[in-house]
Amino acid sequence: MSLQLRLHERLDDIPAQAWDALHDGANPFLAHAFLAGLERHGCLRPAWGWTPRHASLWRDGEMVAAAPAYLKGNSHGEFVFDHAWAQAHQRLGLAYYPKWLVAVPYSPVTGPRLLARETSDRRALLQAMRERGDRDGLSSLHVNFHPSTESAAFGDGWLQRDDIQYHWRNRDWPDFDAFLADLQPRKRKNIRQERARVARDGFRLRCVHGDEASEVELEAMYYFYCRTFADYGNHPALTLEFLQHLARVMPRQLVLVLAEREGEIAAGALCLRGGDTLYGRYWGSVEASPGLHFETCYYQGIEYCLREGLAVFEPGAQGEHKVPRGFLPVRTSSHHHVAEPAFAQALAQWCAQERQAVAEHQALVLRHHPYRGLPADTSAGP
Repeated sequence: MSLQLRLHERLDDIPAQAWDALHDGANPFLAHAFLAGLERHGCLRPAWGWTPRHASLWRDGEMVAAAPAYLKGNSHGEFVFDHAWAQAHQRLGLAYYPKWLVAVPYSPVTGPRLLARETSDRRALLQAMRERGDRDGLSSLHVNFHPSTESAAFGDGWLQRDDIQYHWRNRDWPDFDAFLADLQPRKRKNIRQERARVARDGFRLRCVHGDEASEVELEAMYYFYCRTFADYGNHPALTLEFLQHLARVMPRQLVLVLAEREGEIAAGALCLRGGDTLYGRYWGSVEASPGLHFETCYYQGIEYCLREGLAVFEPGAQGEHKVPRGFLPVRTSSHHHVAEPAFAQALAQWCAQERQAVAEHQALVLRHHPYRGLPADTSAGP
């Protein structure tokens, strides 16, 4: 049976039903509604380095595999940092950009990247994309933040990179106090003090889903998001229209944590809910109150998971400050095909050293985890 690779300049060129049939729907970032919404509502622009070039694999008129993919003119918004690779290519007189990236834009969230029912179809999709990229003269093909279940699809000629994020895992605690009781005394005391300070400052926290959020609340959340990016000198890629789109088409998966004081919304965090996981994405505030960030971005998320019976809370990339608050290091992975053989060979040793350093750092952090009654080398989380 013949296989055909097709490339798509818009995700809307692929029927939503066919796309969503290739994943289980547990990860909201892979939903056709989410990814197509980024394109429809002005979040992806070639001038910002994002040009959709999605891939699909067809067998006898049926789409059997697909991947969200983009031609990248820079390395912004990816969270797997390869700027040194680009500079090395330039020193050798080689063009690194455009490269071909399989990822969810602006979202360092592990989830399906090679959408297919069979591992053999994932391999076939990767092989077809690799051959097409080489034929088109692209420097590289990257698959970022894929789950371990997709690792078998990668064979020889792929470089693996690892990194660390900090996730909270539910141990079937009935409430927040029970979670605190399993922390070491000093960590428990610090969290209680942080939460008490926020309450004394007059803040009231509440969570609303997309179908419960008013236009005023959506606009406030978007303002907070833009303000945070401006504070760091970055350009906000998401638009208010995209946020409103999520509230309409993914109403129970969009979760806003809002902090109010004296009747005004003072801070907010934007999250997405998956099958068993809450994903924290963006936060912002007009108040510089101690502890407000931790309450809005972490403690309210933990309470939401406990209340809703979710197993995992992923509050975003990086941040060892999360460890004393109950989040443990989890490794993330990506795979990379570099077309230039000599360059790929040189990078192979570098990637191996990087993976070893990441594993050693994870082990070091785990030895100082905040929980009582857990082995010092636990890697499964609480």
